[in-house]
Amino acid sequence: MKTRQLGRSGLTVSALGLGCMGMSMNYGPPEDKAEMITLLRKAVDMGVTFFDTAEVYGPFSNEELVGEGLAPVRDKVVIATKFGFDIDPKTGDRSGKFNSQPDHIRAVVEQSLKRLRIDTIDLLYQHRVDPNTPIEDVAGTVKDLIAEGKVKHFGLSEASAKTIRRAHAVQPVAAVQSEYSLWARDPEAEILPTCEELGIGFVPWSPLGQGFLTGTVDPKATFDKSDVRSWFPRFTPEAMQANLAFVDLLKRVAEKKQATPAQIALAWLLAQSPSIVPIPGTRKLHRLEENMASADIVLTADDLVEIDAGASTIETQGGRGTGHEEYA
Repeated sequence: MKTRQLGRSGLTVSALGLGCMGMSMNYGPPEDKAEMITLLRKAVDMGVTFFDTAEVYGPFSNEELVGEGLAPVRDKVVIATKFGFDIDPKTGDRSGKFNSQPDHIRAVVEQSLKRLRIDTIDLLYQHRVDPNTPIEDVAGTVKDLIAEGKVKHFGLSEASAKTIRRAHAVQPVAAVQSEYSLWARDPEAEILPTCEELGIGFVPWSPLGQGFLTGTVDPKATFDKSDVRSWFPRFTPEAMQANLAFVDLLKRVAEKKQATPAQIALAWLLAQSPSIVPIPGTRKLHRLEENMASADIVLTADDLVEIDAGASTIETQGGRGTGHEEYA
């Protein structure tokens, strides 16, 4: 597996990471824990060094899974987790409210360290911007945690360019994580240029469009209520039918490259900047192997022109998965 550095942070990771959320939630019932631990360790064997989780995934159970799965190989991996929601520490109930108050951040970090079975969090993201807490206070708290040795690097998720700049002025931001894929190109206007200017890495979540860009989702499919796609705007039958144009485009390029649509979608992201590290998630070994092989696919200038030209004629139907089009 090739490696990349997240901006100018000095944090080096595998060119593709593994998003672990889906192992515990949002895409149907949680998978068998033992099988997911096996998958995590297979990923390490394949050269993956970058693993993404969060306290809210589960809640809590995904951090526990990642902690147990990666404990034997801790010295080989970079573990990223996130804070930012008000979650009852005993019941796991979410109020739906954001919470990035300094005392709350500190409490979350202590619990995350225990669940992950580590002494230091390699990359700590603010999961969502808290409108009630100045970003300077958030960055300052993480800066103190870095000085104390409990955190190594600071990240933001779904933040605006203005917020990124304000945070970066207090504590350098190593990475920004936001939704980015061929059908969700929102970061290109302001976020990616800001990251490039400031030397910040960019980590696309949902780089395969919640699985749609793989070409394996039937437009007539229905989703269980435990699957977020059951209410995501891009997964209504009408939207999926219209958005198949993206899949058709990827298939055309994939045929020429002897690849799959998923591999072309990931290779396209990798080609946008050497500081971009997508984190596709999966529960299946063959999909993990397929995704990771995309790091070896080289898209030529002509390939990229073809993809961009084709995508420019397609209007994505339905809002983004977050339900919010604006960065905070």
